[in-house]
Amino acid sequence: MMLYFLFVLPPFLLGLYAQWKVKSAFAQMSKISTRMSGAQAARRMLDSAGLNSVGIEQVGGRLSDHYDPRAKVLRLSSDVYNGHNMSAVGVACHEAGHAFQDAQNYAPLMIRNTAVPAANFGSGAGIWMLLGGIWFGIPALAWIGVILFAAVVFFQVINLPVEFNASSRAREQLVAQGIIAGNEEHYVAKVLNAAALTYVAATLQSIMTLAYYLFILLGDRR
Repeated sequence: MMLYFLFVLPPFLLGLYAQWKVKSAFAQMSKISTRMSGAQAARRMLDSAGLNSVGIEQVGGRLSDHYDPRAKVLRLSSDVYNGHNMSAVGVACHEAGHAFQDAQNYAPLMIRNTAVPAANFGSGAGIWMLLGGIWFGIPALAWIGVILFAAVVFFQVINLPVEFNASSRAREQLVAQGIIAGNEEHYVAKVLNAAALTYVAATLQSIMTLAYYLFILLGDRR
């Protein structure tokens, strides 16, 4: 058990810190007003690239914002959709950045979308097969679980450039489209950089979890 904590606890603590950082940055930047709401900013960014057919919908939840590549729709939480502040326009335009990627067939996004079913299966069935193989002394089952869980790690790793690129596009377009002034870009950057830390933490957590189980399995072979 101590060995498990040595592998997994550091990225887990980083994840908790990242979540706190996002909430703190979002709250701080929500106090700085903008001329447009999040929905209006995203609409301007999309229309500037000719993505008039991409819809924008308001959904429930807090920070539940995402781009649906199948429906070609940005789904924004109420705080982001209606908010006239730096946090709202930053998050909304980040999601619009994913629509830009989709329209341009951005390779990491295409790979990530393809990996989603395998990652979902690996995070569920894979981890139980891995644990079951270890508990019941069935190495073959455990190794199948490792391979399936590796799909989760792959998804997290390929997700990093996707998210970083979407944030970069958002920051560029926010200024280029006159949504915010150039000297205000650092306000949005504070929110998006905090969000980026959550992706890094999730990636490290999945990598270290996989490393722990590989250590256990390879150790049993000696």
